[in-house]
Amino acid sequence: MRDVAALAAAVAVVGASFGALAVAAGVPVWLAMAMSLLVFAGGSQFMVVGVIAAGGTPFAAVTAALLLNLRHLPFGLVVGEVLGRNRAAQLLGAHIMIDESVAFAMAQRDPDRARAAYWACGIALFCAWNPAVLIGAYLGEAMGDPALFGLDAAFPAALFALLLPQLREPGPLRVAVGGAVLALVATPFLPAGVPVLVALLGVALALPLPRLEKAR
Repeated sequence: MRDVAALAAAVAVVGASFGALAVAAGVPVWLAMAMSLLVFAGGSQFMVVGVIAAGGTPFAAVTAALLLNLRHLPFGLVVGEVLGRNRAAQLLGAHIMIDESVAFAMAQRDPDRARAAYWACGIALFCAWNPAVLIGAYLGEAMGDPALFGLDAAFPAALFALLLPQLREPGPLRVAVGGAVLALVATPFLPAGVPVLVALLGVALALPLPRLEKAR
């Protein structure tokens, strides 16, 4: 619970930055709140707002967000046993299924502790994220450009912090560096949002290379 509380506090800061950035990008407060309540996926929410703010089309924004959330498919397979067979619990559990709640659950070896960790983390972050988005949205209207306060860097910094422990392994490091290079190279030539999709090709760098048998 101590770890969940610390994470919820950090997520609240990120949620406030999203609210401020969304308003700065021209998104109405009610729409930012609807995204937070109905989608509840910070990465895809930032993706949509970022692509729209950069001049991308709604189609590119939604496509990029959907591709980003494809990771929820294997997440669902992983936490299936945690949610159990109750249909209502499955639906509610699927809504609060984010990277952090899955990670907290998978860190527990005991099934009961995994279930408790999943629900505690998911509910705490949902309750922290949404009020913070609303507060950030109203603060964003008052402060003007949130980039002047560094709020635009909050979400990339949070994602990098989550990614950093994985970069100790050569496979994830190759994927991260390769995807970043591909996105940077594609940015001057492709519409906003598309370079992020191109970066997904970096996953190929983690695939095992075929070994050719020496000719005898």
